[in-house]
Amino acid sequence: MKVLDLRYEFHNELDQIYGKDEVDSFFCITMEHYLGLNRFKLAMAPDQLIKTEDTKVITDVLIQLKKHRPIQYILGQAEFFGLKFMVDEHVLIPRQETEELVALVIAHGKTLKSDRKRLNILDIGTGSGCIAISLAKNIPYANVYALDVSKDALVVAKENAKRNNAAVEFINANILDEDSWNLNYANSDLDILVSNPPYVRHLEKASMKPNVLENEPGLALFVENDDPLLFYRKITDFATQKLKKGGQLFFEINQYLGAETKQLLHKENFSQITLRKDLNGNDRMLTAEKI
Repeated sequence: MKVLDLRYEFHNELDQIYGKDEVDSFFCITMEHYLGLNRFKLAMAPDQLIKTEDTKVITDVLIQLKKHRPIQYILGQAEFFGLKFMVDEHVLIPRQETEELVALVIAHGKTLKSDRKRLNILDIGTGSGCIAISLAKNIPYANVYALDVSKDALVVAKENAKRNNAAVEFINANILDEDSWNLNYANSDLDILVSNPPYVRHLEKASMKPNVLENEPGLALFVENDDPLLFYRKITDFATQKLKKGGQLFFEINQYLGAETKQLLHKENFSQITLRKDLNGNDRMLTAEKI
């Protein structure tokens, strides 16, 4: 089969589900991942013949996309902050909004470089490890710790740290269980605490796309409708105990609960509380300083 024929099959089968532009992106990503053919090569050689065995591999990707499986899970990897991360159904797929959160933490970390020899940073709910690993790569003078309740997620995160040559200490613990707060990692005074915890209410499922709802781990996504700030409340309690005076708290948040999350930090006597929008104009990040 020729390249142009394969491209036609992708658009014919998937355009109504994803839209033409996204399908074209899927096709190019797939061809480069499996066959080493980037966009330029595909455009310059549309009549290039693809081997039968390679055609079968590409067609299998099409079939999985038609079933709403995310392209990142199909290929087994995702890009985040200039790094490549292994991903599977045990971890969330890293998103652009979280890159914005990481950029904020890195910018703050650079302001502390001259003040302290080593920074202590904890990422709560690390999942694939994308936040912690990106911070370790970009703030080399930091000790980076990463916590998750899921042992399966930590297997993925540890592999990602190895692949990206990042020094991160991973801990299996439940932030909702206060009895686990006295582990060794928590006894270090923290300069920075960052978290992208579960924040999607079950009532919001109706607006979610099938590729997310049917594939990504609910453990890392959903909270009960009647207590949507559960993780933020627990993490804030933890921060009041473990952050240094002047330490910084960074949250990714539910865009519909920005005011409520901000009020939670006010009640816990944090200062410099700032609600920030993402590139799409949604309330997405919250930063605060421990008094």
